[in-house]
Amino acid sequence: MNKGPISQFITHHYRHFNSASLIDAAKAYDAHLNQGGKMMLAMAGAMSTAELGLSLAEMIRQDKIQIVSCSANNLEEDIMNLVAHTHYKRIPNYRDLTPEQEKELLDSHMNRVTDTCIPEEEAFRRLEKHLIEVWDDVKAKGERYFAWEFMYKMIRSGVLEQYYEIDPKDSWVLAACEKNIPILVPAWEDCTTANIFAAHCIKGEYEPSLVKNGIETMIFLTEWYRQNSGGKGVGFFQIGGGTAGDFPICVVPMMAQDLEWEDVPLWAYFCQISDSTTSYGSYSGAVPNEKITWGKLDVNTPKFIIESDATIVAPLVFAYVLGW
Repeated sequence: MNKGPISQFITHHYRHFNSASLIDAAKAYDAHLNQGGKMMLAMAGAMSTAELGLSLAEMIRQDKIQIVSCSANNLEEDIMNLVAHTHYKRIPNYRDLTPEQEKELLDSHMNRVTDTCIPEEEAFRRLEKHLIEVWDDVKAKGERYFAWEFMYKMIRSGVLEQYYEIDPKDSWVLAACEKNIPILVPAWEDCTTANIFAAHCIKGEYEPSLVKNGIETMIFLTEWYRQNSGGKGVGFFQIGGGTAGDFPICVVPMMAQDLEWEDVPLWAYFCQISDSTTSYGSYSGAVPNEKITWGKLDVNTPKFIIESDATIVAPLVFAYVLGW
């Protein structure tokens, strides 16, 4: 594929240090896919509120990512941005806010994520009433689903279309829904929509088991990995750290060591965009070679770590893979 101006620029200018790691990782990602490999995206942080969907959605549409594992907020906040974007408020001087000014934001029902405030009424509550409709329907049928499947049901019903405030092509969850790829959410309890669900469970309206749990998520991933890890295998592209990355990468040693299955393919590529400090004992900041000792990566697995800001780095890697 002939590369476009963004790819040409970074290839020419990014020659050393973290910029060189970015290029090396992007080229290896490209090569892995071109050889028939598949890729998992593990995404932590507030990437949806950072509107990573502007590039990520196209990655999904063009089959550059086959499965996602993300922190719970990323699943819901992409859809919140889709339906309430014009109501968001940007606070460029967020570093200068006093505690009293933060309280004013709370009183205005604006929940701040760094320099961006998510509007409670137009985002959280707008989704809540439609999620309740889906939960009620599933409960009445005696069915159970994963968190992302509930979100897909709501999207496919069409009830959200009346609220769309951005171009739908810039929503990565919409793109994933259209492709019907799994979005694993290993700690779904840690988000606003799950808090809402817990409140309704406390009221006695639902049983917690309506939403499939983390162990069921690992079982699902085990089956998916067995079906997709043949040939050139599955790569692992990680943004940030935490459970979004630590949970899914463990499926390989779990199969090999705990299930004692033979010939389990290791992850075929690994890259992490990180700002974590390894020497503090951080799992999230562990250098890729440490994962060899845990039976996740092989000696010869292409391994990269880009120590930088994911909101800057990830779109550039994606742009290269997309040929932009």
